[in-house]
Amino acid sequence: MDTLNLDQNKRYSYADYLTWMDDVRRELFDGFIKLMTPAPSRRHQELSVNLTLQIGNYLLHKKCKLYHAPSDVRFPKDKENKDDKQVFTVLQPDIFVVCDLSKLDDSGCLGAPDMIVEIISPKNSKRDTHDKFEIYQKYGVREYWIVNPSDENVTVFVLDDQSKFQFVGMYAEDDKIPVNIFNGDFKVDLTEVFTS
Repeated sequence: MDTLNLDQNKRYSYADYLTWMDDVRRELFDGFIKLMTPAPSRRHQELSVNLTLQIGNYLLHKKCKLYHAPSDVRFPKDKENKDDKQVFTVLQPDIFVVCDLSKLDDSGCLGAPDMIVEIISPKNSKRDTHDKFEIYQKYGVREYWIVNPSDENVTVFVLDDQSKFQFVGMYAEDDKIPVNIFNGDFKVDLTEVFTS
């Protein structure tokens, strides 16, 4: 496949995605290509590292695993059909936690992670607050955090028994955010996240 002439109006599968051997970062939203920015801002990277360090340190010697972009998360429509040709949604969350290790393979994660963190920027805010929100809810991500670097706050959603995200709260300044998938046993300290 000629990666320079990909048809933006064509629907692609993860099998197609695997053939694109170039440096362009893309995600698939129900088979349709969404280009990603070539490199996140320095501030975005700082926040990602700060969150990764806190969550990662908590997870040392625990069952759950932490990953960060770029790493593919594939969302199959049919949980039983794991054929790459039948997977049409492939995203690269900034940070994600997986506790069901059977979902992990050499390509990343196949199925919904337990927790996803997205760090928004002016160019991708709608994608993270609406498009990805809908996908993560649809496929059963248990907890979703949206980090806003410019306002220095974090909005937290948790999946309820009806598979709908419920707003838990917006956190800022010196708040400590309980991680719901760990039943509040661990809290992320925002003073360590937004520090420069």
